[in-house]
Amino acid sequence: MQHEGNLIKMRTEAESPVRYFLPLGEEVIAMNDLIGSQLTISFSGQINCIHCGKKTKRSFGQGFCYQCFQTAPEADPSVMRPELSRSHLGIARDLEWAQKHDLIDHYVYLAVTDALKVGVTRHHQVPTRWIDQGASFAIKLAKTPNRHIAGVIEVFLKNYLNDKTNWRAMLRNQVDESIDLADEKERVATLLPEELRKYLSDEHEIMSLTYPVNKFPDKIKSISLDKTHQVEGVLSGIKGQYLLFDDDRVFNVRAHNGYFVELKA
Repeated sequence: MQHEGNLIKMRTEAESPVRYFLPLGEEVIAMNDLIGSQLTISFSGQINCIHCGKKTKRSFGQGFCYQCFQTAPEADPSVMRPELSRSHLGIARDLEWAQKHDLIDHYVYLAVTDALKVGVTRHHQVPTRWIDQGASFAIKLAKTPNRHIAGVIEVFLKNYLNDKTNWRAMLRNQVDESIDLADEKERVATLLPEELRKYLSDEHEIMSLTYPVNKFPDKIKSISLDKTHQVEGVLSGIKGQYLLFDDDRVFNVRAHNGYFVELKA
């Protein structure tokens, strides 16, 4: 098998285990089927902006050229920091885009990636967001009518909870399975001020996620195509947006959005 094209984050299906699909060129590769196979990723040296398609010497914000990083709505600071969204005030890089992405229902959630964390996602990104983060368990905490309010709740809860994933522990599968998300949701709800409690979700289902991995890495070595233009090894699994190789090397697909590669298996 041999395909080439610009890398973009893998699509997923929430099965048991999660199924992964890599769009590459005009093909969509079923990545689960390649686990246990020898894989070679060769980088041509070309990077294309995932927004405008132009060649760029560097990738900014996981796939953008500098101009699009500064102007594209998909690269707005509120993507990473929802509380900065001002679309509810009629202020945005692109109001039409904001209507479809910011001024819609959002969830604030609790997840266990390695330990307990809080996060925000658009309603239609459940459970995709949880899978991309490599979460083992997740529950909806609050539902808000826009991105800004979800961000306000998240910022408040950062005083009590982590909002970052320890990606190394997540990839090693060092998951604290003693965490009871139902109990944590109840506890965290009491921390919110009265004006934010009205957004608490009455959906209490805990989602469990498993990943297609034959062997988790021990001493993790991260691969960058900026440092080495070819990656070769046996694919031992996939978790989050990472390809795991059998020699403890890991490759973050999303971090290489826009990189033009050839993939052989």
